Amino acid sequence: MNANPAKAPAGGSAVASRLAFFKGLQAITTRIHAAHDIDEIIFELSADLCALFDAERLSIYMVEEGGNAIVTRVKTGLQAAQSIRLPIAENSVAGYVASKRQMLNIADVYDREELSAFSPKLEFRREVDETTGFRARQMLAAPVIDPDSGTLQGVIQLINNAAGGRFSAVAEEGLMGLAQTLGVAFARRAKAPAQLRSRFDALVADGRITADELAEATREARAGGKSTETVLIERLNVSAAEIGAAAARFYGVAYEPFRQERVKPMDLLRNIKREYVLQSLWLPLEETTEGVVIMAVDPEQVRGSRVAQNVFPKKRLAFRVTTREEFERTANQMFERSLDSGSASDLLSDMDEDGDDASLSDDVNAAADNELVKLVNRVIVDAYRQGASDIHIEPRGGKEKTLIRFRKDGTLVPYIEVPASYRNPLVTRIKIMCDLDISERRKPQDGKIKFRKYAPLDIELRVATVPTAGGLEDVVMRILAHSEPIPIRELGLSPHNLAGVERTVAKPYGIFFVCGPTGSGKTTTLHSILGHINTPETKIWTVEDPVEITQKGLRQVQVNRKAGLDFATMMRSFLRADPDVIMVGEMRDKETVSIGIEASLTGHLVFSTLHTNSAPESVVRLLDMGMDPFNFADALLGVLAQRLAKRLCRHCKLAYEPDEAELNHLLDEYCEDMHGTPDFRAGAGAARAAVLARWRKEYGDGQGRFTLYRAAGCPECTQGYKGRVGLHELMLGSDEIKRLIQERARVAQLLETALGEGMRTLRQDGIEKVLSGVTDLKQVRKVCVR
Repeated sequence: MNANPAKAPAGGSAVASRLAFFKGLQAITTRIHAAHDIDEIIFELSADLCALFDAERLSIYMVEEGGNAIVTRVKTGLQAAQSIRLPIAENSVAGYVASKRQMLNIADVYDREELSAFSPKLEFRREVDETTGFRARQMLAAPVIDPDSGTLQGVIQLINNAAGGRFSAVAEEGLMGLAQTLGVAFARRAKAPAQLRSRFDALVADGRITADELAEATREARAGGKSTETVLIERLNVSAAEIGAAAARFYGVAYEPFRQERVKPMDLLRNIKREYVLQSLWLPLEETTEGVVIMAVDPEQVRGSRVAQNVFPKKRLAFRVTTREEFERTANQMFERSLDSGSASDLLSDMDEDGDDASLSDDVNAAADNELVKLVNRVIVDAYRQGASDIHIEPRGGKEKTLIRFRKDGTLVPYIEVPASYRNPLVTRIKIMCDLDISERRKPQDGKIKFRKYAPLDIELRVATVPTAGGLEDVVMRILAHSEPIPIRELGLSPHNLAGVERTVAKPYGIFFVCGPTGSGKTTTLHSILGHINTPETKIWTVEDPVEITQKGLRQVQVNRKAGLDFATMMRSFLRADPDVIMVGEMRDKETVSIGIEASLTGHLVFSTLHTNSAPESVVRLLDMGMDPFNFADALLGVLAQRLAKRLCRHCKLAYEPDEAELNHLLDEYCEDMHGTPDFRAGAGAARAAVLARWRKEYGDGQGRFTLYRAAGCPECTQGYKGRVGLHELMLGSDEIKRLIQERARVAQLLETALGEGMRTLRQDGIEKVLSGVTDLKQVRKVCVR
């Protein structure tokens, strides 16, 4: 390879030469970063560096202890015994670079005039040339500096450009980059303890444990048939992260912990079995610009055996060290076994990855492939068992793999990656399962999968396909488990809101709304309310799209627009079917709302959902749709706004006592929503004091102190959170609220009146749930934007 730009031809060839040069340089710097023994790797790479820069010789100087001189560490073309020591001063090329900390590019080191232009003191040391007969001409030298501390580590020097003439600007750029890499590597070596005899010695060096405690732990491990790591964790409370960091210093590679959200690298695992991984204690994690990242308990043993290199020939390897326990957890994660037909990882490992996008007939044939059928089933089963609400299938262009993610507790988490050649067959298989047009890829389509036809799991999935750039299609599947309704007292309603809801829905007629964005739990709340009033003497009709929750005693209808069954049509039918209670899945148009209000005024209890942000906004939105304000005011029972916030994991949440500043901050946020109320206008200080007094009584201990919690993280949860809790805002249809509706009042007026009557906003309800230890303020802020 002709990397030196001085020899590169003009035009496109020069660009190609530059790219090849920096690609070769990147490979070398990657090896330096990953090296355990920096001296050894520099010796190994010196010849490659000369070839890359088209230089005849290379010298690397290190700063001598005391910092007054530099000494050659590597010098190609000379015997190792010959060492050159130079003072850090302007009277030599390397000494000048070290003292001035700047690069020198010299066309002829024997040219006194050129040297004097840099410094009158600068001269070329000719001893080596005179001793060996070698004649130096060009020199390019750069300082090696630790970028973190700014400490000089040495000098790297190239001698004689094989192309002739001064070293090029691209060579200067490349050498500066290499010098920075060496600065990091040399500084890392300088900071490492002089002698680490085992993976645990750094714990002793840092004072985390004593040498006697380590020796005792080792003896106990041998006697009890355990690992030293296990004894350190159990007896001395050393964390896995501390052990991993100590091992990283011993092996000279980075520590890799267990990560819950890790994406499984199916292309790397296809030829590796679970049993071998647990026996050999190494595992490929991903492929990055460094190469294939290998997690190992003992990287030196894996590197020395060269098995990993044989499994991934022609690929660079980047090693990471981990603890035994975290390695086993990662292996279990990668090769997770489930019921039916093995894990998705095992199924993918049996699928052929060759080929590219094929014709429709090929896609259909591949979609019927037994392994792909089992994979789709496995993905759905895993999503259901992990408590996911949605499955996102996201094909990407070119050779990139298709990513499958699950939405768990409102957050998308990576699940698995599927080979690029299976992206179209995967989508085709799902379309076949829900009877969609497999030839139509340009328009969105909606469908439903009754999964009981394909596996012994009684769930339905609502499917939406969306065309994306590059002729691809995304698929999103919502899991609709035919579950029983949650009892109303388990919805997470505060005592104040629970009493208001129970009192309101006990009325014989009127209309009650639950509002919030998609996925905020509106339907779940409505079914809980229906379950609360569902008695043998009550006739309840529901129309939903789709029917997600089933209850005995309810007559439930599924919307089918193709057959002409929409919300408005079914409501008219319900009015002729002698109902006591009607539940409408959603009111999104004037006709449906008008029928609902009419039904509520003629002696029926009507429930529905709205896509609005808050309770007062819902009222104004309905009036803007053209509702008669007098009929609407007469019919309205109340509006319950709702959000879902992540719940702190009960296994690992950390308790703490908030200081005065944090408590005042909570109080400020809580009272911000009260600024328009009469009490607050009359006296802000008194209103704040009243709120704080109520908090101390309801959420404080005997002395009025509070206990809050923060997220930690454990194997049972995702980053400290598990499950969700509802935040609620209940506005009841009081006489004053109805009067304001008749007058078409603004949102601010409705909000002020409702707060004066005791309503708590979403944010206020969330803060009270923070005080009760259910969630934290970070999650409340995420869902309660004002």
